[in-house]
Amino acid sequence: MTQRIDYQKQSPELFRKFVEFSLALKQSSIETSIRDLVDIRASQINGCAFCLDMHVKEATIHGERPLRLHHVATWRESTLFSTRERAALAWTEALTQIPAQGVPDDVYERVRSQLSEKELSDLTFLVMSINAWNRVNVGFRVVPGTYDKAFGVDKSGLS
Repeated sequence: MTQRIDYQKQSPELFRKFVEFSLALKQSSIETSIRDLVDIRASQINGCAFCLDMHVKEATIHGERPLRLHHVATWRESTLFSTRERAALAWTEALTQIPAQGVPDDVYERVRSQLSEKELSDLTFLVMSINAWNRVNVGFRVVPGTYDKAFGVDKSGLS
């Protein structure tokens, strides 16, 4: 496998600004459990091993149940997610894999019935962020676990 560049070293100011943006999302109106689910689901869809690894570890630290983590990929069939969580996951999938005709009205109405306007806006920024992180980490093939200690996810007990 070809060694790829270290984007953090090549674009340190842009990286720092994007980290600041991502950290600001932790103060958004979206609760931690949904933020974790969104990060995991988008990372699954985008095939980002680094982000999936990191966000499963974060969710574990936040107290997420292991079985729910295993069910994220099959959230439609699982009985383990609330209506609000399902709406957030549907929105995440729609914005991660934007259909040719755009986001369907039924998906929008579903999420609007569960989230306030502010929450929907914040959720959209969250989905934007994880998709951008997925793209940079997939593009440069960042190895899962590389920054566990730096991000504090080494405390998850998962390795």
